[in-house]
Amino acid sequence: MMGLLNKPVTFYATNRLEIIAVRCFPWTVFDLLGLPPGKDRVRIFEHPIAQLQPTLNKLVNAGRIDDAVAGVKQYCLDARRQVAIDSMLFKAGVAMREANGTMPVTRVAAAAHATVRTLERNFKQSSGYTVKDVSGLMRFEQVRNQLWLNPNSKIAGLAAELGYTDQSHLSREFKRYSGTTPAAFARKAKKGKQAVNNDFVAFVQA
Repeated sequence: MMGLLNKPVTFYATNRLEIIAVRCFPWTVFDLLGLPPGKDRVRIFEHPIAQLQPTLNKLVNAGRIDDAVAGVKQYCLDARRQVAIDSMLFKAGVAMREANGTMPVTRVAAAAHATVRTLERNFKQSSGYTVKDVSGLMRFEQVRNQLWLNPNSKIAGLAAELGYTDQSHLSREFKRYSGTTPAAFARKAKKGKQAVNNDFVAFVQA
């Protein structure tokens, strides 16, 4: 399990590597997996989701990847039924997702029917991050994905489209989360697409 991702993660393997992964937003992962919240340390634990491994292994080895993915999806959907959809954090998360991270904290709190102070306290306790942290990352991801898919995109246009104050604001936030500027990322994306081979896979989520 990994925390908030703002940079690509590289995996190295000998011969063969197959990964079936689930991406959870920070306000849902602990409830979904039934774990105590917090990011204070590395935790080693046994979880019922590990029971999927024998079945997934058989499906993957048989080349039935779609069935394997469907099995993981169904497990998560069944687990989701145990999460209270009328909870404050659930409502806040829905609002943040629909706005792609562009909604101010005051409006997120209003959507969750909570005060800003109450929302922030519960959000930080549940996910380990503030509403602003996660909203900023969600908005950054929109820019990153656009630049990966279309490296020639105009940065000023992306800033206006995604609700940044101006291009400088976008650049500062982009560098904060990625360690590089959007222009430099776009250049690397363009070169990377020219250099990658058939074994390269990029996972991009809008």
